[in-house]
This record gives sequence, structure tokens and C-alpha cells, in this order.
Amino acid sequence: MTDLLIRGARVVALGPGAEAPDAPVDVLVRDGRIVEVGAGIERPAGTEEYDAAGRWVMPGLWDAHVHLGQWTLSRQRLDTSGVRSSEDLVALVAEQVSARPGDPVVGWGHRPGGWSSHGSVADLDAVSGVTPVVLVAGDAHHAWLNSAAQAALDLAVRDDVVREEEWFAAYDRLARLDGDGAGPQAYRGALEDAAALGVVGLVDLEFTGGVPAWQERWAQGCDLLRIRAAIYPEGFADIEEPAFRTGDALLPGEDRLTMGPLKIISDGSLNTRTAWCHHPYATGADPHHPRGAPNLDEAELRAHLARAHDLGIEVATHAIGDAAVGRALAAYVETGARGSVEHVQLVARDDVATMARLGLRASVQPHHLVDDRDLTETVWPGHAERAFAFRWLLDAGVPLTLGSDAPVSPLDPWLAVDAAVRRTGDDRPAWHPEQALTRQEALAASVDGQRLVPGARGDLVLLDDDPLTTIRPGVALTVVAGGVVHDAR
Repeated sequence: MTDLLIRGARVVALGPGAEAPDAPVDVLVRDGRIVEVGAGIERPAGTEEYDAAGRWVMPGLWDAHVHLGQWTLSRQRLDTSGVRSSEDLVALVAEQVSARPGDPVVGWGHRPGGWSSHGSVADLDAVSGVTPVVLVAGDAHHAWLNSAAQAALDLAVRDDVVREEEWFAAYDRLARLDGDGAGPQAYRGALEDAAALGVVGLVDLEFTGGVPAWQERWAQGCDLLRIRAAIYPEGFADIEEPAFRTGDALLPGEDRLTMGPLKIISDGSLNTRTAWCHHPYATGADPHHPRGAPNLDEAELRAHLARAHDLGIEVATHAIGDAAVGRALAAYVETGARGSVEHVQLVARDDVATMARLGLRASVQPHHLVDDRDLTETVWPGHAERAFAFRWLLDAGVPLTLGSDAPVSPLDPWLAVDAAVRRTGDDRPAWHPEQALTRQEALAASVDGQRLVPGARGDLVLLDDDPLTTIRPGVALTVVAGGVVHDAR
């Protein structure tokens, strides 16, 4: 931790009824905490000083839902996000195999939910031969693999995609093809890029590694931002001896690396038609599961929440469909567990009131609505007014936290804020604007509950432009615990 005095900055007012001082102020951080905000603060001896020159200062930004390993790898993988058909994707694979013979092809980002037809494993085999090919869909809930890749990842032979739990279990084995693309140096680069956007902290919900990986990675140079490291049910053993509760430091004396939540994936995704709903999908669903399906039965879900609650661990429950949200809330009621519902992409009005009553956070990823609005209208017709219902949630008193779900969307809080406010990503009008947030509300949901007051964490971002009126302000300085982690000078 480093002491820091920022001089002459304009305060960004966040939260209901918040007002900013009329004139620029100074902000003093000592021992990692804000100790004074006001004009003409005397600089303590040995304290670094930064002249803000009238820039805007606010608490640093958080991304409350990141798969940091997958995000780090996706930046090096073949980008398939622009592909619009299975035929075009096969052609792209053929080009890659020809250009780099023998090198595995690992792609990321295509969204086949709206395609008119879907290719087979045989189609990939015809252009790739013995070269392993793994094409991860942009929702991360399924992948299209050729026969060589299925064998390399110890998967049962099939002529279809690999979905949900079976695919999540294969993520760890994917390193056999990716190599060391998510080593400490690559992680450090991803963290530096996040800091350059004003990000001071992440909730890392990566599928593999968990607490032990972060304890090791921290000592290898990845100690730049605040990290809350999640576990999955199979990771309980990693945090029971020694016992870590949510919020505990994972290394002695290091409050920037802390225990996060237990992550549970209770249903699937819209793109894969596996999100569990009260109503059937209009097109493209598995005929055996026309409404999608839960990934866990009711007893398993309840058991995981109960165990986490007994250990003092918060729970982050992935629930995209409205049926999944309802079951997750019932499990929270039955077990007394605390934490969040992740995504809440489709929600019943009564369940919003239940979330508020329980004090559960809604951890939402606004940029997903940019990707999913057209597919939502196609497969959930008549229900779109309940999709990404941010206004319902906020007005009911549900605490909102914004994130990206990177690499499903880019790790970029300004994209999330913009999508929450404008509810469009192109020149079309806002999609269900009645569910939009104001920029002040969206920014307040992006700072982990911090405010620019004495006693708050010394995690700050200094901006070249007013973020309440500018979609993407320039980031001049990012500060974590009083230490500068990004300086644009």
C-alpha cells in the first residue's frame, strides 16, 4: 500500500441523492484507505502527489463476473465472433489448418443460436484431418469439436456439439491444446489492460484453478488489482483447511486477494436453448427438453448452498431462465445462504420482490442484451419485457452489480454501463427502454458499493471527461489501495 494525495479533482456523484462539491477537491489516501476529502489538504511527508488538473475522480470500477483464464486465452484464440453460418466457420477452419498445418485450432466467439443450419463433426473432420479443432461458442456453454479434439480431450465420440456440464468439465483439459496461453505473464497483461480501463477489482469465476492457483499466481506478478477468487463445488476441499470464509485474505496480510463465492451453474444459456424456463422455446430446443433444463436437481442445488452457508461462503448462482431463477431463490430461502443470482436474464415479477426481500444481489451483464436481443425475440416471443429487467430489480431494492462475463462479453465496464443505459449496441432504438438505468445508477452499480468518503478503500479512477455525460471517458489514473496501477502520462 502507498500513500497518495490527488489534488484538484472534480468528484463524480454516485448513488441516489448524491451531490458533488461545487469546486475541485483533494483526496488523501493513507495505508490503503481514504482518510480525507476536501480543499487544501496538507501533504504528509513522503506522500506521493498527483495534480488532477480538474479531472473527474470516482471510486474505481469493478467487474463482478469474469472468467479471467478464459478471457486471457480468448485474446489469443481464433476470433470466430464475426462468423454467421456453419459453412463459413468450416471454411475459416480450413484456412487456419492450411496456414498452420499441424497446429491445433482453438476458436472462440461464434453465436450459432440464430443460424439456419448447424454443421457436424464430420464437416470439421473433412477439412482438418488429424489436426485438433475446438470451436467454443460465444456463450461458453457448448463447443464444436472435430474427432481429433474429442480424442485429445478424452470425450466420448459424437457427431454433435459438447454441452453444459460435460463441456465445463473439459475446460481444464483444453490446456493440452492451448499450451501456456494463460500463464502468469498472459494474466498480467490482461490485468494491465483492465487497469487501463479504470478497473480496480474483479470477481474471478474461472472454471479451473480456484484458490490454490491464485495463491501461486499472486506471487508470480499477478498482484495488480483486487481479486475475489471463486470456487466450484469440487473446490470445497481447497478452502476448508485452512478455513477461508468469503472476504478472508487468501495470503497473510494481503487484503487485495480474498476469498470469493461458491459458483454454481444451475441452468444453461439462451444461445444453446438450455436456459431453464417456465415456457417452451419457440424454436430450436431439444425436443426432450423444450423449456431447457436445470443442470442440477433440486436436492443437489440445496445441498451445495447449505454447505457453503455452513462454511461462511457466499453463493453466486448462475440462473438465466425464469424457472432457474425461481428454483435458486427457493434454495436460498430453504438454506439461509447469502450471495447473488448471476445473470437473471429472464425473471418473473414476483421473483424480483423475493430477491429484494432476501437481500440477494443481482449480478448482471448488460452487454449480453446487445448480443441476445434478436434471439430473445425469436425464441422467447412475448417475454422480452422480462429480459434484462434492470429497472424492475433496482426499483424493487435489489442491489445491482454489473459485470461482463468475459470472455462472453469483453472485460470493459464502459461497455456494460453503456448497454445498461442505452439498451442498444447499434443504431437501432433502445430495446425495452423502460428497463434502462441512468448513467449515475449504472456507474453506482459498477464500484462495489464504494463512495468517495473517508474510510472507503483507496481504490480510485481519475477520468479526463465527466463519466455522467461521456460514454467512454479517458482514464488518466487508476489507483488500488493507494498504489498507482495505471498512469496514462
